[in-house]
Amino acid sequence: MEDKLIIRGIEFKSRLWVGTGKYKDFEETARAIDASGADVVTVAVRRVNITDRNSPNLLDYIDPKKHKILPNTAGCYSVEDALRYSRLAREAGVSDLVKLEVIGDERTLFPDVIGLLKATEILAKEGFVVFPYTNDDPIMARRLEDAGAAAVMPLGAPIGSGLGIRNPYNIKIILEFAKVPVIVDAGVGTASDATVAMELGCDAVLINTAIAGAQDPISMAEAMKYATLAGRLAYRAGRIGKKLYATASSPYDGMLT
Repeated sequence: MEDKLIIRGIEFKSRLWVGTGKYKDFEETARAIDASGADVVTVAVRRVNITDRNSPNLLDYIDPKKHKILPNTAGCYSVEDALRYSRLAREAGVSDLVKLEVIGDERTLFPDVIGLLKATEILAKEGFVVFPYTNDDPIMARRLEDAGAAAVMPLGAPIGSGLGIRNPYNIKIILEFAKVPVIVDAGVGTASDATVAMELGCDAVLINTAIAGAQDPISMAEAMKYATLAGRLAYRAGRIGKKLYATASSPYDGMLT
């Protein structure tokens, strides 16, 4: 199926994107990435040593020929911090792509959407390809798009909660009006959640905790690969309409009387 995801002229082979936090070691991280089939891998700039190449480094376990590195500003609670770490990643030669997070609350990890909007506008003007992590508010998604976001990344549920897509109706509204790709980020707990996101029409899904926190991360990574593909295929195929009463799947014509 010819179904490429292209964002700002960049072609992405997989619609499953994966994170790199919470694994027991770098070796397990690398194995899970390979099993997922993802070609986009997010890396938290705050938690990865990108300046001292003599120290153990997660980037040594990610093949840049196979994967696009997407630096993220996880753990940043201010616009200034988010800008600083985005610029640091670009200056270190990692990427000018950034998954932008400006967190507003330590307990819920919900985004500070006012700060997020400001940071998106600044980074977009500086030439970054910005992927902002936001809430599932259609109005904020539109504002981020207007500010120069390359895509919008609404949460399905709080980060690491595993609750799945709690408000599919808001996601559908975002999809209806968005002129940029929509990527569900946060909240996926298992393979069926990834399928739901893709069946709604989302362009991709970003998953970390659901894979890294599984009893068998490698198997879960593979499950997410097939779930994402199945959801996309189902969306493209077009589901049947929902009806209150049954409709026979076999015709009545030709029945014996």
